[in-house]
Formats: sequence, structure tokens, C-alpha cells
Amino acid sequence: MKGLQDIKAEIDQYVSSTNKPALEVIEALNKHYFNKAVTAEIQLYKKKKKKVAEITKNLKISHRRFYKILEDKKVEFTKYNKSKEEDEA
Repeated sequence: MKGLQDIKAEIDQYVSSTNKPALEVIEALNKHYFNKAVTAEIQLYKKKKKKVAEITKNLKISHRRFYKILEDKKVEFTKYNKSKEEDEA
């Protein structure tokens, strides 16, 4: 708990020195650490060490959102296309 109190104190000090709202600072930190986690998971995905289902479960996001992130970062991926198989049958 002491570490959390130190973090809170640092955030309060930063908020007072920059005149930004505390929620804006927290959202920026959240976005930074989420992107950091996504980047680490994408590296494992590229090496084929993790599957999309595992990654989305760890990050608590949907498959569609993960595929959108992959598109934005221009990472090659293959999606399961269910409609193709239904047309052939």
C-alpha cells in the first residue's frame, strides 16, 4: 500500500505543477500502459507463441478490437472466414 500512496502523491504533485485535471493524467497513463501491453502481446503473436484468444483474454478486449489494432499497426494476420466454408458446402 505504501507504493500506491507514493504513486498518488506523485500524480497529485504532477497535477498541481501542470494544471491538468487528475483524470486526464490517469487516462494518459492508462493509454500508455495499455499500448505497452499490446505491443508485448503483438510480439508474441508475431512469433506464434500466443493465439488471439489468449491475447484478448489477457488484455480484456474483443477479437475485433485486437484485429483493428493489428491493422493499425500494419501487422500481417489471418482471420478465420466462416462465410467461405458455408458457400462451398
